[in-house]
Amino acid sequence: MFVLFGGALLVWTGVRLRRGEAVALGVNRVASATLASVAGTLALALGGYCLTRL
Repeated sequence: MFVLFGGALLVWTGVRLRRGEAVALGVNRVASATLASVAGTLALALGGYCLTRL
């Protein structure tokens, strides 16, 4: 689930940035894109860690 969420969040953030749209309304574009990218990367890493522990 973490891998799915992290991947989807990174893809969604990339699409929003490529279109020039805001990642989060009312927040600085750079800050919101950075936070979303970090959260997506952490979720992917946590998902990878969980999958290696099976």
